[in-house]
Amino acid sequence: MGPFSNTMGRKMLLTLMSFLVVVWINYIICQNSTKFCSDLKIPTSLHLWNTSTKSSYVKTPLSPLKPPTETELRIKGIMEKLNQLIPPRPFTDMNTTTSAAHSTVTILTPQDTYCKGDQLDILVEMRDHLGHRKEYGGDFLRARMSSAALKAGASGKVTDFNNGTYLISFTLFWEGQVSLSLLLIHPSEGVSALWRARNQGYDRIIFKGKFVNGTTHVFTECGHTLNSSAELCEYLDTRDQEAFYCVRPQHMPCEAFNYMTTRNRDISYLTVEEKSLFHRSSVGVEMIKHLKHINVSRCNKTEKIKEKCQVGMKIPVPGGYTLAGRWITTFCNQIQLNTVKINGCLKGKLIYLLGDSTLRQWIYYLPKVLKSLKFFDLHGTGVFKKHLLLDAERHIQIQWEKHSHPFITLQLYSVIGENYIPRIIDRISGDKNTAIVITLGQHFRPFPIDIFIRRAINIRKAIERLFLRSPATKVILKMENIREMHTDTERFGDFHGYIQYLITKDIFSVLNVGVIDAWDMTIAYGTNTVHPPDHVIGNQIDLFFNYIC
Repeated sequence: MGPFSNTMGRKMLLTLMSFLVVVWINYIICQNSTKFCSDLKIPTSLHLWNTSTKSSYVKTPLSPLKPPTETELRIKGIMEKLNQLIPPRPFTDMNTTTSAAHSTVTILTPQDTYCKGDQLDILVEMRDHLGHRKEYGGDFLRARMSSAALKAGASGKVTDFNNGTYLISFTLFWEGQVSLSLLLIHPSEGVSALWRARNQGYDRIIFKGKFVNGTTHVFTECGHTLNSSAELCEYLDTRDQEAFYCVRPQHMPCEAFNYMTTRNRDISYLTVEEKSLFHRSSVGVEMIKHLKHINVSRCNKTEKIKEKCQVGMKIPVPGGYTLAGRWITTFCNQIQLNTVKINGCLKGKLIYLLGDSTLRQWIYYLPKVLKSLKFFDLHGTGVFKKHLLLDAERHIQIQWEKHSHPFITLQLYSVIGENYIPRIIDRISGDKNTAIVITLGQHFRPFPIDIFIRRAINIRKAIERLFLRSPATKVILKMENIREMHTDTERFGDFHGYIQYLITKDIFSVLNVGVIDAWDMTIAYGTNTVHPPDHVIGNQIDLFFNYIC
């Protein structure tokens, strides 16, 4: 026992001395080599970001070394629900996919004349191109009713029974002749392919960062992940676990990152067979062909008295309809405000518009109807600079600021002073005269869905912090617009937007915010363009005024 104990003691002493020597060597090297310390993940602070230099191959936004955070667990839970909602539907033959021509559409309890306010139900039974009944759901459908002469339109509600049958419900909001439409945007097999492809890669968009150092400038590749062995600049928001990377130019610091531009990468994660589902002739196929117009009469039905529009209200589907070109809500009493009333309402107001160019349309539209609002030049660069409207006499200030990465445009835009929306909200003190409008989605469509989910959760947390310090602040969410049906379906198609629409409704439910359901609105108007015309923008803004006035 004695010799064995002495031997063990000597081994332990030797191990301890070796460890101390290694620690001393690392300390000496760190004092003389910033590169080595950088590899040990010692970041350099830059404003709210952590900016550091790395040498690595694949960079991802999340650190696998730490236990999952509450946000990561929430993301995982939402992803699991979505994967159940959109299960894999592999196919080897186009004939086994959903066919609009072979499927049947039947009006339940048909009548010669319907009453305004009635619900019209349609049963849809899906079949494939061989005429066989489909045994599962998941088709991406869009229901709409309209009366062109009345400038009237509304979306229909789609209920999927997950067995190849669907119930389409239309509420008959106006009297007159009404046309019905049901579009098969994508069959369930196409939906499954888009979902798989979306979550496969971050590289559909090429980000080029412009680094400026005096008179020298260099463009390098950037992105949410980078497959590169080069030295990288990391731009991290450690609290919210948001990350962006650029290849570091030689002889330039990471802080020299000033501008960004993007373009589409020629890449696809769809198979040849899957791509055939997205040919122009296969997208948005009308399923209601043999049904003629239906007639709707007044029938002397009394309408329920609705309370004033206010934040926190639950929004039904559909949440409104258009008539004579005007949006009319179904869940609250929307008041028509003239210019005098609007100017009175906005007096002393501070309004923040945070998001993409579909919200920038608002700040371009407002001076057309409120002539006292004037643009104030903040000396930014390009159309995506911060925009500011002022009415000094009435103390009105309205500003638009774009959301941070990802932001997709061929135009060069500045990233100086740029922040994610949660950080912008954190800087707003808030009060009863402050209103914030947020929109998110179009620029996230080409990327795996976890980026969008994380951002939405972080925005919700920022709103909760805002309400703690200022519960009187008004916050309004503007949902995504539908967009062009035949433009780059894999990258920007409306299926991706619809999934984001469902996620947004889920994450922000039970939060005391107002909702402008632009998805529902733009279906009702039938715009099919990412930037709808002025009359649609005006109606979105009218609903906003109803929330804050």
